[in-house]
Amino acid sequence: MKPITLTHLDLTIDLAAHRVVKDETVAVEFAAEPGSLMSLEGPNRYAPGDALITGATGERWVVSRDRFDAKYVAHDGVTQGHAGAYRNVPVAVLAKQMHEAFSIARSEAGDVLHGEAGDWVMQYAPGDYGVVKAARFAKVYKRAS
Repeated sequence: MKPITLTHLDLTIDLAAHRVVKDETVAVEFAAEPGSLMSLEGPNRYAPGDALITGATGERWVVSRDRFDAKYVAHDGVTQGHAGAYRNVPVAVLAKQMHEAFSIARSEAGDVLHGEAGDWVMQYAPGDYGVVKAARFAKVYKRAS
């Protein structure tokens, strides 16, 4: 069966969506030049200064520098803006577990990410999406109170 393509998704009005918070310490490097890395969900292009993140469960992904500075704080003696350990700022986001394979663009005209049945589509803000594999979701996300 062909994966469904999600467009103009708004989890704020989806009764199957949950508010969740990530709790994780990650390893961060900052890109010196433009490039791309392949996450489990698809390609992640990056620009100089963007954060190249390795999660506690080994997955890798990219966060643009402006978003990174708002979402992560230095941890274990690391100076903000330097490579090392960072903790996510606990902010509730919307998540919905999908029951069939799917794809969604990270942003308007952004990289396309892919999920399998059981994976979660994330909405961080209007027009800002992600995909989290089911096993990783179970390890690092908790329902927001």
